[in-house]
Amino acid sequence: MLARNSVVVLALILTGTAPMRAQGQAPTGDAGGPGPISTDRPAITNSSVVVPAGSLQVENGFLETRGQGQSIVDGPESLVRFGLTKRTELRFDVPDYFHDLTGSGGSGFGDFAFGIRQQLGPAHGFDVSVIAFLSVPTGANGVSSGGYDPGLQVPWSRALSANWTAAGMFSVYWPTQHQLPAGLTRNVTGEATFLFDRQLTKPWDAFVEYAGDFPEVGGPRHLLHFGTAFKVAKMQQIDFHVGVGLSSATVDHLIGVGYSLRFQAFHRE
Repeated sequence: MLARNSVVVLALILTGTAPMRAQGQAPTGDAGGPGPISTDRPAITNSSVVVPAGSLQVENGFLETRGQGQSIVDGPESLVRFGLTKRTELRFDVPDYFHDLTGSGGSGFGDFAFGIRQQLGPAHGFDVSVIAFLSVPTGANGVSSGGYDPGLQVPWSRALSANWTAAGMFSVYWPTQHQLPAGLTRNVTGEATFLFDRQLTKPWDAFVEYAGDFPEVGGPRHLLHFGTAFKVAKMQQIDFHVGVGLSSATVDHLIGVGYSLRFQAFHRE
């Protein structure tokens, strides 16, 4: 979601944050083996494919966001993805540390989340997958939502040409929020994203993305997001991204960097 805690912070609960590296079109190499790393960061739109079976992928980053009178730095945004089968992966969102630079809000570790992704495509030229997850209230007061928060994401992608990819994601979240006098309540939030990804060179791509959150309570949040990723090696990637808010409820701006790597934990037939 575009909102996290009391200030609008771009970082999905499952970090899901990226296309795809060529929007994760096909995680296979030239000889049919595992292809280069395909990450969920740095975009909001998640990759539409799972990591290869038996592989462990760790995606990390740091983000600075400013909005509604607050400036927050968070990291390491670690998402751990494990390929259980050729079409199924397990996902673990390590608690992120949030530090409010203005001192007007809470600082501390956020909540732990775990989930599963099932790849459904490719079908008719589209890669599609479904991600279900649950956030557990393990974080600090003022940072944790205080509740068990489920979410569902459906990322998709389609190659338009050898160098261009279109992608997006439809999501529904059930975050816990503190509201007086009701106390803890659910603010069901729908989310839609859409992006274009351009492969600049074989290891380097860039994207432009729109993301919108539409909560039951509160105004919609719209964000324009730009980013790039570069594979320094077949299984390692660095990234950079910036975003600007398009509505009053969204962050003024965000800027982030990241590093991801993948290795084969064991081989599965």
